[in-house]
Amino acid sequence: MNFVIVDVETTGGSPKNSKITEIAMYKFNGTEIVDEFSALVDPEMEIPEFIVRLTGITNKHVEGAPKFFEIAKEVIEFFEGCVFVAHNVSFDYGMIRSEFKHLGYDFRKPHLCTVEASRKIIPNHASYSLGKLSRAIGIQIKNRHRAGGDALATTKLFEILYQKNQKTLQSFIKEELNPKTIHPNLDMDTIDELPSKVGVYFFYNEFNQIIYIGKSISIKNRVLQHLRNKSSSKAIRMVDEIARIEYKLTGSELIALLFESELIKKNQPKFNRKLRKSRFPYGLFDTVNESGYIELRIISLAKSTVEPLLHFTSRKEGTDFLMNLSSKHSLCQKLCGLYESKTSCFQFELDTCKGACIGKEKNESYNNRVQKFVDSLVFDFSSFIIMDKGRSRNEKSIVLMENGVFKGYGYLPYPVFKQDKSKWLEHVETLKEDRDTKSIINGYLRKKKNFKRINL
Repeated sequence: MNFVIVDVETTGGSPKNSKITEIAMYKFNGTEIVDEFSALVDPEMEIPEFIVRLTGITNKHVEGAPKFFEIAKEVIEFFEGCVFVAHNVSFDYGMIRSEFKHLGYDFRKPHLCTVEASRKIIPNHASYSLGKLSRAIGIQIKNRHRAGGDALATTKLFEILYQKNQKTLQSFIKEELNPKTIHPNLDMDTIDELPSKVGVYFFYNEFNQIIYIGKSISIKNRVLQHLRNKSSSKAIRMVDEIARIEYKLTGSELIALLFESELIKKNQPKFNRKLRKSRFPYGLFDTVNESGYIELRIISLAKSTVEPLLHFTSRKEGTDFLMNLSSKHSLCQKLCGLYESKTSCFQFELDTCKGACIGKEKNESYNNRVQKFVDSLVFDFSSFIIMDKGRSRNEKSIVLMENGVFKGYGYLPYPVFKQDKSKWLEHVETLKEDRDTKSIINGYLRKKKNFKRINL
């Protein structure tokens, strides 16, 4: 299998209103570069000054350069039988597809993103931008922000990824959709124009009925996963019925979760059956045993009449959480229902349990650690706002909690979020709390760190 590693320089940041000014491509066979192509391109429009400062490519540089249609045949031939590779592939691939679209040609290739692949194969780097990642792993970039220099650096990065884990790398190849496998009413252009942003998406059938509602931090990627999914008869049936796709941006992942939950209950889509009643059928419960030790258990909500400490979408999710918790806080796996034994738990033999399972650690000491964790889960009936990204750069999203109860969410335009907090509440849409919203917010606060909590 051959790969073509690509980088393009353009007149702007969007395929809708930008054109290519330079293109560079390196063909890599898994061992070495076997061919290369590069060219300046006349974009047939003025290059903005800030792009000139970034790339160094001026209007004079592209004067007399070939227009894209003059190199289009050569580009198509260069890609024959190859996978399209780029760092942040959605941009480069989108730009080249856009150029071909203007020529009336539907350019589609299997493609791979070295940003996504790098996060998996070489994890734990502070940044995965091409410049910073290259410096971190010893790749020297000559002519940064020029197509040739960036494409060659991406090729060297791709070679490292290929040598480290070829099998995992190939799992990141995304096959293009075949128009013949989707509903005839579903417009391919609509799919191409879906945003890679946070929000909620809706699938409609040919009778204008909502058949599925979902959320994602990248709407386009998630929708494409659905349309490519052939793993079950249900997935295939759903794809066959999707005649139209709509979406709403939320900016905040938390609002996307809350909005999705609210809409699923309201619309009852046929392919969301599991989430119609509650998406959290299991819970974490605490009880005190005969010896005075607090025991933690993952139990089905159908078997309990009291409110759990936390909710989970599956027993496995709850068990994994409890296993991690026992390790982090030196809790006894036996008292957490993770290890069955009439004597000590296995972790005691490894010196990671302090012996609460056999009474060696006093219940007061053990319970203090458990209670400290339990206390951290409660909102303490406090009032606060969770502030996060908005749907655009000029706004912030907010979720309002009053006395520990969810009250609603909204968006603050730029002038407002710089004003007094009392003005913010005017922008909150009041909504009702239910068990799912409480669980969603609790889980989000537990797992995520990239938001701002503002006490009221």
